[in-house]
Amino acid sequence: MKHLLAILSIFLCPFATGADLLQTVSTPPPEFQNNFGEFRSPLLYQNGETVNTKDQWEARRAEILTEWSDLMGHWPEVITDPEVEVLETTTRENFTQQKIRFLWTPNEKTTGYLLIPRTKEDQQHPAIVTVYYEPETSIGLGKEERDFAYQLVKRGFVSLSIGTTQATAAKTYSLYWPSIEDTKVQPLSMLGYAAANALEVLASRPDVDAERIGIVGHSFGGKWAMFASCLYDKFACAAWSDPGIVFADRPSVNYWEPWYLGYHPKPWRKRGVPSDENPITGLYPELLKQGRDLHELHALMAPRPFLVSGGSEDPPAQWKALNHSIKVNELLGFKDRVAMHNRPLHGPTPESNEVIYQFFERWLKSKTR
Repeated sequence: MKHLLAILSIFLCPFATGADLLQTVSTPPPEFQNNFGEFRSPLLYQNGETVNTKDQWEARRAEILTEWSDLMGHWPEVITDPEVEVLETTTRENFTQQKIRFLWTPNEKTTGYLLIPRTKEDQQHPAIVTVYYEPETSIGLGKEERDFAYQLVKRGFVSLSIGTTQATAAKTYSLYWPSIEDTKVQPLSMLGYAAANALEVLASRPDVDAERIGIVGHSFGGKWAMFASCLYDKFACAAWSDPGIVFADRPSVNYWEPWYLGYHPKPWRKRGVPSDENPITGLYPELLKQGRDLHELHALMAPRPFLVSGGSEDPPAQWKALNHSIKVNELLGFKDRVAMHNRPLHGPTPESNEVIYQFFERWLKSKTR
């Protein structure tokens, strides 16, 4: 937790661009203000006692992280001294693109794309990890409005795009450690671990400020970015695009699937919403039985800022969950650290993406030393 204190100085002097817009999306609509839904407060210890001080929150935060890690499986050691192989270098517009390879699990390498602004050699940049089904989309070589790495490098961020290319092709989608036959960590948590290793790749670069690294992803990538940033507090901030930020019986909010939080050895259940004919197994039903939901993980972000770029799966009613993180931040003496922008459909739009980019500019482009 000590490096959390090291990044607090970033938040004391936020970047001004888009301040009015970001203030708006940091305020729940009147009908959802102080509406906490049926979610159990993260400010309650497991024994029912209430958290009232910052020191007590640190203890409660550790309790939440330990409980979820015990349930999902504990990560291997994060690779903090990564070896990065540059496979190809290309000049594009006002930035350099490198195709790189590095270990993202203890026994598996991935190939991703590093986009580097062409500026003064001694300049340190903020940086972004982008996550999706494959790394090409985020660098501008895929579906429109999902090119986060490409758009952010043009705004001065070093961007690293990664994705589960081979698993997507195989329709297993995720990461299974140490093997798909005998997985010790829930796959969605393991994706978070892989993103943590990607952060360390960026942090090892002399042109990156290791205290100003964020993460963003859409849909599947939104789930990935959420788990990575909540579970690894070296991420200074995060934007989650319509992942479904809490559990729900919706086809796109499918945390029960074996590639997320419902891992079980093959043969896997038929994909789809749980039913009597197609029941769920693995960890997910146990999480429901214990009354847990993802708002507990959101609270681990405090006081680090996060933005929910909500679409069809994350409508304004999700403020009921987000209000719990607001309360944690209030206890710590911070405000405007939780934001949500909404659009009607699942896919990102130019407007919703502009909010994401202004969010990162505000929280990562300014630093007091």
